[in-house]
This record gives sequence, structure tokens and C-alpha cells, in this order.
Amino acid sequence: MNETIELLNELKFTGMKESLDYRITEAMQNNLAHTDFLTLLLEDEQLYRRTRRSEMLRKRAKFNIYASLDEFKASSKRGISKASVKQFKTMNFYHSKENLIFIGGTGAGKSFLAQAIGHEACSQCIETVFLSVNRLFKEVEVAEASGTYLNYLAKLGRAKILILDDLGLRNYSHSEANILYDILEERYQKASTIITSQVKPQGWKTLFEDEVIAEAIVDRLTACAHIVDVMGDSFRNNHAPKKDVRNAKS
Repeated sequence: MNETIELLNELKFTGMKESLDYRITEAMQNNLAHTDFLTLLLEDEQLYRRTRRSEMLRKRAKFNIYASLDEFKASSKRGISKASVKQFKTMNFYHSKENLIFIGGTGAGKSFLAQAIGHEACSQCIETVFLSVNRLFKEVEVAEASGTYLNYLAKLGRAKILILDDLGLRNYSHSEANILYDILEERYQKASTIITSQVKPQGWKTLFEDEVIAEAIVDRLTACAHIVDVMGDSFRNNHAPKKDVRNAKS
């Protein structure tokens, strides 16, 4: 037995090592075939690795809060049905390389919903990045100053799901418009982007100085997108989301 544990440690089969005693007892009690016993151990290892990867992806995503789709109170008054929430869980939009756009007032639950989808994506081992739009431009400034802008752009382009929170809180400069266009062009029809905004897409064009770039940005975001109006009373007042303690420790 000790030799088996040492081999599992050497091979880094931590999931199998942690469940080995339980699986041996189970196999003896139920007279399991060797193949069934091995299959169960391998499933334990797979689950362990998926769980570890999910936690790693959540930390990398840098969510503001821990949010779950199960905690979102779907209703017709809010504009989000239970069927819609089930669809979000399937990640069909991601598999189809489509975008999601959540429109609603302050506190309506747009950011919670977007991050809940992000957490669900991470649980399915789908790489996700969460950024407020203002923070995005600050990070771009740092990347440009350090000469790593192209690497930063490539990183955002590689993310399977990119969540951009609070688009349209202010007008954007010509330089910021170009940055946003570069990011969206990198992702266009290759990966999914989730946007939250208080401004409807038809109003986004007024946020940018250059009409041509504004048109291109809106087109990249809305061409293959599901636009959802999040309505109702303040979701924030009725639901205090939990801080993502795991990120705070990282």
C-alpha cells in the first residue's frame, strides 16, 4: 500500500490518492470488478483536476464577487426567465461564439448576472476574464508603458469569455476607442464577449469621437449577440453578493 501511495505521489495523481482508501473499501463491500474499481479511481482523479483547474480559472478571472446563477432570482418582472438562466448554464452562447449584452439601470443585477455566468464558465473549465471598462484602459496604459501592449492584447484575445463591465459610464477618447476596437477585432467570431451597460447599443455610437470606429465597435459587439434588458427593482438592495474571498487571498 505504501508503495502504491508513493507511486501516486510521484505521478501526481492526488485525486486518486485521496480517494484510494474509500474506493478499496467500496470495492470489497460491493465485490467490484477490477475494471470498475479502476474506472472509479480515474473518475476521482478527473474530478479533482477539474475542480483544481476551475478554482485556478476563477482566481485568474479576477471577479469582483462570487456569484452563482442559482442565486439569481429570475422573473418576468426582471426580464430574465428561468429558461434563460438554464440556457446561460449550458454555455450555448460560448459554443456558438456569440456575445451577451446585458442592459439595465444601476443595481439592476447586470454585473451579478455577468459574473455568475463567468463563474459557471470557470466551473466548466472555460477561461474567463472579468474587467470593468475603466480598469481595462488603466491596464492598457500600464501595458503600453512597459512595452507589453501586444502581449496584453493577445491575452484578452485568447480568453474564451471576456466580460467587460459598465460600458458607457463616460465618453471615450480616440485612443481608447482604437484600443477597444483592437480587442474586439481580435475576438470577432472567435470568442464570446459579455457586456454590461446602462446604455442601449444604439446609444453607444455617441460615446466615441470617431463615427467610423464607433460603427465598427458596435458592429463587432452586436452582430452575433443576445441583447437582454435586465429590469425591476434594485437587485443590489435585495441581494448582497458575497465578496470573492478566494481572489482576495490570492
